[in-house]
Amino acid sequence: MTWPAVIAASVACYGLKLAGLAFPERWLQNERVQRPVALIPIALLAALIATGTFATSRHLVIDVRAASLLVGVAAVLLRAPFLVVVAAAAATAALLRLVF
Repeated sequence: MTWPAVIAASVACYGLKLAGLAFPERWLQNERVQRPVALIPIALLAALIATGTFATSRHLVIDVRAASLLVGVAAVLLRAPFLVVVAAAAATAALLRLVF
C-alpha cells in the first residue's frame, strides 16, 4: 500500500524538477517567485517534524515527543542558542520518560 504512494511522490518530484528546467530563467529570477521558493525547505522540514512527532503507522499520538517539541519551540521563540534548544527538548523528553 505504501509503494504506490512512494512511486507517485517520486513521479511528482521528477515532474517538478522537469518543470523547473522547462521555465525560462527570467521567470525564475522574478522576486515574486524567489520569496516562496526560499520558504519551501522550511515548510518541508516542518511537515517532517509534524509527521514524525504526531503520527505513527496506525493512529495519532500525542506524548513525550509533542511535549519536547513544544519546549523546543518555546526555546526558539525565546531566542535560545541551538544547543540550548536541543538540550532543553532532550531533557524534557528524558524527564517525562523517567516519570511516565
